[in-house]
Amino acid sequence: MATFLYRLGRLAFRRRRLFVSLWIVVLAAVGIGAFSSSGSTTDGLSLPGTQSQQAIDLLQKEFPQASADGATARIVFEAPSGQKLTSAANKAEVESLTAKLAASPQVAGVSAPFADGQVSGSGTIAYVEVSYKVGQSDISAAAYEAQAEVVEQAQQAGLTASLGGNAVEDKASSKLAELLGLAVAAVVLVITFGSLIAAGLPLLTAIFGVGAAVLSITIATQIWDMSSQASTLALMLGLAVAIDYALLIVSRYRNEIRDGHDHEEAAGRALGTAGSAVVFAGLTVIVALAGLSVIGIASLTSMGLASAFAVAVAVLIALTLLPAVLGFAGKRITNNKMLTRRMKAVERGEGRETMGVRWAKFVTRHPVKVLAVSVAGLGLLALPATSLRLALPDDSMKPPGSTQRVAYDTLSDGFGPGFNGPLTVVVDARGSSDPQAAATQASSVLETLDDVAGSSKATFNADGDVALIGVIPQSAPSSQATKDLVTDIRDQSGTLHKETGADLMVTGFTAVNIDVSAKLSQALIPYLAIVVGMALILLMLVFRSILVPLKAALGFLLSVTATLGLLVAVFQWGWMKDLFGIDQTGPIVSMLPILLIGVVFGLAMDYEVFLVTRMREEYVHGATPKEAIIGGFRHSARVVTAAAVIMISVFSGFLLDDAALIKSIGLGLASAVLFDAFVVRMTIVPAVMALLGHRSWTLPKWLDKIMPDVDVEGEKLRKVLAERDLQSSPREPVLTAAGAPSTHADPYAAPNAGYGTPGTRNEDR
Repeated sequence: MATFLYRLGRLAFRRRRLFVSLWIVVLAAVGIGAFSSSGSTTDGLSLPGTQSQQAIDLLQKEFPQASADGATARIVFEAPSGQKLTSAANKAEVESLTAKLAASPQVAGVSAPFADGQVSGSGTIAYVEVSYKVGQSDISAAAYEAQAEVVEQAQQAGLTASLGGNAVEDKASSKLAELLGLAVAAVVLVITFGSLIAAGLPLLTAIFGVGAAVLSITIATQIWDMSSQASTLALMLGLAVAIDYALLIVSRYRNEIRDGHDHEEAAGRALGTAGSAVVFAGLTVIVALAGLSVIGIASLTSMGLASAFAVAVAVLIALTLLPAVLGFAGKRITNNKMLTRRMKAVERGEGRETMGVRWAKFVTRHPVKVLAVSVAGLGLLALPATSLRLALPDDSMKPPGSTQRVAYDTLSDGFGPGFNGPLTVVVDARGSSDPQAAATQASSVLETLDDVAGSSKATFNADGDVALIGVIPQSAPSSQATKDLVTDIRDQSGTLHKETGADLMVTGFTAVNIDVSAKLSQALIPYLAIVVGMALILLMLVFRSILVPLKAALGFLLSVTATLGLLVAVFQWGWMKDLFGIDQTGPIVSMLPILLIGVVFGLAMDYEVFLVTRMREEYVHGATPKEAIIGGFRHSARVVTAAAVIMISVFSGFLLDDAALIKSIGLGLASAVLFDAFVVRMTIVPAVMALLGHRSWTLPKWLDKIMPDVDVEGEKLRKVLAERDLQSSPREPVLTAAGAPSTHADPYAAPNAGYGTPGTRNEDR
């Protein structure tokens, strides 16, 4: 692979106008396709095989007028202080607004504003249920405008009106996080390279690649159902890994130029070595994201596949467009006028060693102590994860002061906390001889269950054999008591079927929430097994070792569990909630842990490959295990640090959002990268490898024979180039057969003395 990538790098550098032109044509083509696309995204959850989904499918068939899969909204009215909504003037105003809402676009039906149960006991709060003919993603601008007009008219009449439900338009999210992330990335790249040109190339190619990927995903919505969040996740991850990959290759390219190679040769050698690491790092990320498909939730599948595609595009960009752009940059890529004197001296091999090298030496001198402290620290952070509770986001997680949050809190005050999580109980009496009796018995059973605040009368379909019963829990939607109530209702189905022939099912947002959480919990172990298993195989090919991939996977588990523990401590227990601007605690969003695992596993393996491939390269070229660790840090620690700082900054920007959901995602991703990059990869990894010594790089002979040699460290490439140089220019520096240098040292040999004969494996010495 290294030889192929070497040739590709030289070709792209030499034919740079062709390569850049081809990518511009690709971007233009997908841009035209995206802007002419008529596809749409969806926010709906499809859960095949779950009871809540079976009930939804039945309702769509038997109650088509109810629009079971359509969006819904609640308009909540509150009377002025000292007045009641039931007064003549206020009642007339609410009824007028309800009639106006019923006539607005896409509305399938509106409940009567003063029906039983829709006015609070105090008479000050009432609500109207609005059902739409279309799903959430298809709500039109005219429908949103009608909602806003109703709220504005109510306020002009002195009433307080607020909107809740999934048919309500969310406030446009701020782009501050993305802008801050790009700004920090630019600053970090300038500090790393000391050159505006060198810093700008990773950003330029990353933006180009992400643009092509996101536009392609937009075109794909015409063919496949895609989650509305798929493009956002693809954008975030595509940008992240594209910057990382370009950072690694540009850094290696500049090193090759400093070693005396011409620019085209440097591009080939950079791609032959760092490019190989990029290919396998990208493959591990793609495996982790595509593995989300095994969970069986359509929205997660689309998010995973879209993000995996964006990563694949980032790899292609790094291998083809980046070397072409390097050709246009010319000698300016090596300018380092913005570096400090100390860093310039370090790059020349003079002065004090870098902080990364000093840290590596410290860790390798005290591996047991460093390992014990690091593992104990992450273990303590992981302890709260044992109390992890999951829930889908609802209006209680909206920013304080938003119309959805006001509506949620107003309904809780007027009708009780369980009112925001009503349950829809479906009595399927198609197999019963007396459907009316079956529904009556079901209603009686429901009234006897704990945590039931009230229930509605059974409503039958046209055939009179399927009934709907609304149940209001006493507890909040995300509480354990409500979860237990759903389980209790479902447990009654067997008895009801035995006595009447009817089946009992529970659906609604709260029931779907419970089923999603259960499905994600059940899928967690298989997902981890598939993703980690496939990644272990890839890493075994890269490092030709069993212990190094195992160490990488175990370190990842440490960082993920520590991150989940931190999320539980902050968002469930309320520790440091004022610091992060969290006004109330609650469960963790159901999909966050599984997304966290997929995203962070990919980034963690990026850092592992970037750092450890250079260690292996040093080891294969003659370094002792300890010297290989230090050499790996000498060349890669700066790149890994820069990449991690960029990611942490990008993700931390989401903490500025007002919504608790976005804050939890930002804190989770930022802390996971922090733990994995700096505690696991930069601390635990060198400590473990120092303790293992030569055993880090051993492989059973039978496995060594059957495994293909992908040559990530460029050993075969080094030999090919050495032979070429010997044949083409005997006076050029080569190594003698005895290993003594003639007029020139092998550019791929380790820079420090004492590494042994280059090209000789340590296990053979």
